[in-house]
Amino acid sequence: MPNDTYDAIVVGGSFAGLSAAMQLARARRRVLVVDAGRPRNRFSRASHGFLGQDGRSPAAILETARTQVLAYPTAGFRADEATHAEQRGGTFAVALASGVTARARRLVLATGIVDELPDLPGLRERWGTTVLHCPYCHGYEVADGRLGVLAVGEPSVHQALLLPDWSADVTLFTNGTVEPTAAHRDALATRGVRIEPRPLAGLVGDGPALVGVRLRGADGGPDGGEVVALDALFTASRTRMASPLAEQLGCAFDDGPFGPVIRTDARKETTVPGVYAAGDAARAPHNATWASADGVTAGVSAHQSLALP
Repeated sequence: MPNDTYDAIVVGGSFAGLSAAMQLARARRRVLVVDAGRPRNRFSRASHGFLGQDGRSPAAILETARTQVLAYPTAGFRADEATHAEQRGGTFAVALASGVTARARRLVLATGIVDELPDLPGLRERWGTTVLHCPYCHGYEVADGRLGVLAVGEPSVHQALLLPDWSADVTLFTNGTVEPTAAHRDALATRGVRIEPRPLAGLVGDGPALVGVRLRGADGGPDGGEVVALDALFTASRTRMASPLAEQLGCAFDDGPFGPVIRTDARKETTVPGVYAAGDAARAPHNATWASADGVTAGVSAHQSLALP
């Protein structure tokens, strides 16, 4: 890797990061994309609702995108993990796990988030296949099936109210985490959503397929309880930052509905001048289209900050 300073380093090479890099490369700025190879959507078989890419696997979309970005001669890519970032006299130094330090005048954080899943036996191995987080991303593919919502808080009631547009067979499993208000119960009843207050013991089926969820037995144990048949289970995970870079740089955070979000302005610049953020780490809600669009904004804004007084 050259020892001189890049115009920009983009940390994260998924939808947001590559979209940002594309704008900078097309502006003929030297840009380096650093990617650790752990995109959030690696558990999903296909990306849906992404215009022009509907039904393709996330890995295939990213492979095409990397090829297109790297066709520009000023763009570079490094399969590595950014472990530390700091500002040094007007430039940013990014230390990589390989021992190399890269430097740039601007920094785009497209570092993503990590899902912290409910602690329920059988859930983790089905994540992204039959345990799902977003009805807009996956609802059409499980439409007319037996659908459940595993509650993790009040937003789960909102999710349960949406799902009847995909299926007439929807059950909200409160699992001791949320008590629907009277207004919620009326709304759920109007939408035809059943409420199951009994706690869950685990998921049933030959994973990643799902047959149903087992309720806890009469003695409160994991065995002997009734099985509620399901084809797919939706849940809203808690999230955390996948990278410490934003915190190391001193960026401010906001409290999102499921976890912290890097604070940005309309140009996707963080509270640290010269540092931009895009993708799931810097917005709520999340999907591939929003991530890509925010990446475009971050890349254009970073370029304009280099070009304009």
